Amino acid sequence: MAFFQKEFLDFFIELAPNNHKDWFDLNRKRYENFVKDPFKQFVEHLIRKMAEKDPAFKELEAKDCIFRINRDIRFSADKTPYKMNVSAVIAPEGKKSKAVNGVYFELGPEHLRVYGGVYEIDKDDLLTVREGIAKDVKKFQKAYSDPKFKKVFGEILGDKNKIIPKDLQEAAQKEPLIFNKQWYFYTQFEPETILADNLDELILDCYEAGKPVEQFFNELIKR
Repeated sequence: MAFFQKEFLDFFIELAPNNHKDWFDLNRKRYENFVKDPFKQFVEHLIRKMAEKDPAFKELEAKDCIFRINRDIRFSADKTPYKMNVSAVIAPEGKKSKAVNGVYFELGPEHLRVYGGVYEIDKDDLLTVREGIAKDVKKFQKAYSDPKFKKVFGEILGDKNKIIPKDLQEAAQKEPLIFNKQWYFYTQFEPETILADNLDELILDCYEAGKPVEQFFNELIKR
């Protein structure tokens, strides 16, 4: 079944040149009927599907997972108040979760993107992950070389450090991803995909494709 109608995309297309509170207030009913409520129902549906296979998702509610459409403009030069997409992360404890186990996705008029991996990490966990990769380079490479992962996500991305501890430098010659300070991955689809009947299956397939890498990280950092 399709969760979103064309009006979902139309709302954001019209918001782009009218990104201010007055326009949003005048169009709030459109937002609620075609964006907010359908997205909540969609997230609830995905939570149920994921909980069927993993009890860690059973207690989740959509409100725990959905990010606000309002932008944080306190420290931004861009003062437009609203995001040009809706987004959610389905993971244990939702938005508060620090576990490497779940899926983040954003839906908007420019694209549909699905993300996984490690994006924010503290200093201690960063060292733990690097040491874990160095200890078992082959296992890590097997995870990101999984055919389904390669087909869906391609590669692991992330900012890098130029300098790492000396005891990791030899392993980093075999596996340059040890230099990373983030290990994330994403895939992108055309915005019309949001209107498709199989949108839920698409995102769930991405979640499954990312599991080999995320399970590798889960064995290292129990957050």
